[in-house]
Amino acid sequence: MGLCLLMTLPLEFVLRARVYRRIRTLLLALAPVVVIFSIWDIAGIVREHWSYSPRYTTGILLIFDMPLEELVFFIVIPICGLLTYEAVGTVWGWLRGGSTQPSDSRSEEGVDA
Repeated sequence: MGLCLLMTLPLEFVLRARVYRRIRTLLLALAPVVVIFSIWDIAGIVREHWSYSPRYTTGILLIFDMPLEELVFFIVIPICGLLTYEAVGTVWGWLRGGSTQPSDSRSEEGVDA
């Protein structure tokens, strides 16, 4: 999960995805995902539809024996998806001739050589 965040982190700065800068919007987007998938996961655990091997998890269990890794997954993957979505939108705007410019480029107007 850390590698997923690390790989998508440049999208925030290089392509100005602005996901981490809009923390309230990020939390509002994550809340339904975390709640719905946590309930679904807990239901699967309680009904014994699936289980998690202690060999491949940290052993830290949350409510109803949900592994910590599951909660981390439900947070990290949507963040990476949002970063990717916003970055693609930025690039798409550049390709369509939008006014948004890459953070390291300058418009030719007003730049002294």
